[in-house]
Amino acid sequence: MITTSSTRSLPAPRPLRLEPLTLVRHCIGRFGAEPSLYEQLRFSPFLVQMVVTRACNLRCAYCNEYSVEGREVPINQVKAQLDKVRALGALAVEFTGGEPLLHPGLIEAVRHATALDFPARMLISNAYLMNEEKILALNDAGLTELQVSVDGRHGNDVTHKVLSLVEDKLRLIARLARFRVQLSGVIGACGPEEVLAMVDVARELGFVPRILVIHDEQGQIKADHANLSVLDEAKRRMGRGFRESGGYRERLLAEQPAPFKCRAGARYLYIDEYGLVHWCS
Repeated sequence: MITTSSTRSLPAPRPLRLEPLTLVRHCIGRFGAEPSLYEQLRFSPFLVQMVVTRACNLRCAYCNEYSVEGREVPINQVKAQLDKVRALGALAVEFTGGEPLLHPGLIEAVRHATALDFPARMLISNAYLMNEEKILALNDAGLTELQVSVDGRHGNDVTHKVLSLVEDKLRLIARLARFRVQLSGVIGACGPEEVLAMVDVARELGFVPRILVIHDEQGQIKADHANLSVLDEAKRRMGRGFRESGGYRERLLAEQPAPFKCRAGARYLYIDEYGLVHWCS
């Protein structure tokens, strides 16, 4: 059973992107369905993030999204949760962790989301466990988007999610994947110039680069001014791709209000490893 809670407070996920043809197909398919297309667009969640395991193969110092015991959600529970949120009219589901690739039923979960006709079926991974077999299986299961977080070029005491250790995996994904890939860099985990290297590699491989800012367990920014200075150069290299949700990052860093109202708990839901539904991640 899914119950509700609102105890966690971490940054909201990236904006949801759906291909125009996918939206058209979805809208046509909603005629005569429950909830109606009108009700879905007014009330249903756009995105549901779903934890499938808290186990992780890495131990990055700034991350609080894994646990030592690594609780794994039974695949039947994952599928039941997918059934429920799809019945609510959710447009997108994103599997997260921990490291979701450690879950033996992940491919089955993606395939089930595809069978339920979620317009977007997404995955967050550190990509360390990616290989040809897994990439092809995710293709066949119907994954539409992968987000990989890469913090810089070389490892340090803060992070192990770096290009020097995962670049071969990224190149394999670029060669084989039929799904969209977004490469995210975290400012504050490595030196500023290393975050810019991530942007360059993302563009070289045909991925979508994204810049995040390191935060604490309460969702508050931890990066210092020296690290934040890289934002201007990242903005120049990324062009229009740097701006999202009205340029909220720059406004928040300047201690201005965000240019939107948070819809957590309505348009966005987060389901943890216990089946609890939180307002935010």
